[in-house]
Amino acid sequence: MVGVVGSGSEDPALNALAEEVGRLIAEAGVTLVNGGLCGVMAASAKGANRAGGTVVGLLPGDDPLAANPHVNVVLPTGLGEARNLLIVRAASVVIAIGGGYGTLSEVALALKLGRPVIGLGTWEVSEDIIKAASAMDAVKRALELLSVQE
Repeated sequence: MVGVVGSGSEDPALNALAEEVGRLIAEAGVTLVNGGLCGVMAASAKGANRAGGTVVGLLPGDDPLAANPHVNVVLPTGLGEARNLLIVRAASVVIAIGGGYGTLSEVALALKLGRPVIGLGTWEVSEDIIKAASAMDAVKRALELLSVQE
């Protein structure tokens, strides 16, 4: 499973990247996991969903209706930001796209857990973050890392 994390704000450029990432993940037959809300989460889910993929959304609150309409499996956690840990634990590889402090926490938790993190215009807090040049590059690297783990 590939985690896609990033800004919950609506940013057309980041959302376009996220939608392409989601589509490519789905076309590879891999399940996408994210926070299930808006911004990068909704855009990546939209891309995956339109390509016939499966999207798992781990919501911070208790209301399943808060999920964006592109999530196939809605899991309300009631954990607030603590659900960020669940997202990165569920993912074998994390792709971070843009983002604020929530994304920073997901990147840090993923690195702490030894999960590879691929960055697209995101935090540069560690040399362990693999920089990607495009959506295609990010997903290609994620798929390579998944195949190494199998």
